[in-house]
Amino acid sequence: MINSTLIYIEKDGKYLMLHRIKKENDINKDKWIGIGGKFIDKESPYECAVREVKEETNLDINSLSYRGIVTFVSDRYETEYMHLFHTKDFSGEVNYNCNEGVLEWIDKDEVLQLPIWEGDKIFLDLLSKDTSFFSLKLEYQADKLINYKLDI
Repeated sequence: MINSTLIYIEKDGKYLMLHRIKKENDINKDKWIGIGGKFIDKESPYECAVREVKEETNLDINSLSYRGIVTFVSDRYETEYMHLFHTKDFSGEVNYNCNEGVLEWIDKDEVLQLPIWEGDKIFLDLLSKDTSFFSLKLEYQADKLINYKLDI
């Protein structure tokens, strides 16, 4: 079981998105995702989120909103618990030289038009509606979403 974080950093109606094009063996290859990554030993979800944002963007997080937990189940990959966060409260300047991919501010209305995971559309909708904390289970066969269950 993998634990990871995904953080949507928002400014001026845009999300800071990462286009994952730099790693060869990448579950997210060629997709656009928020910022985040896997926990290291003894980290809390909040600590992981703050560290990953700093490593990938050079931004400092001042506060985060813990929005939900997403369980990814796949016939190809290990099951993953992804802890979803959102923030507008950060400081610093983005270092666009990220070794994970290309960072870009994308209008929130345009994110759904990008190559993203099908299940991401569900939780992005929940973020846009400012839904309370939720649990979302996504089941994939290959890259195809075959089932989901949402608990609010």
